[in-house]
Amino acid sequence: MDRRFRNVLESVLAVDASTLTDDDSPRTIPQWDSVNHLQLMLALEAEFGIQFSPDEIAKLSSIGLLRERLAAETP
Repeated sequence: MDRRFRNVLESVLAVDASTLTDDDSPRTIPQWDSVNHLQLMLALEAEFGIQFSPDEIAKLSSIGLLRERLAAETP
């Protein structure tokens, strides 16, 4: 899962995901704006075959929170 997650981050946010930590968020990644946040959610849904609720989309605002949510969905 980790490699797939990193690939999505790199593709959507145009960052080197190997430099990111669980604390990274829109505050530390300038290109993680509202539009890219929605694109990130859609890309993660497609990659992992899951669906986020509107509440989750609003709350999943850091690498760590995203990683935890994906870990809950995938074996």
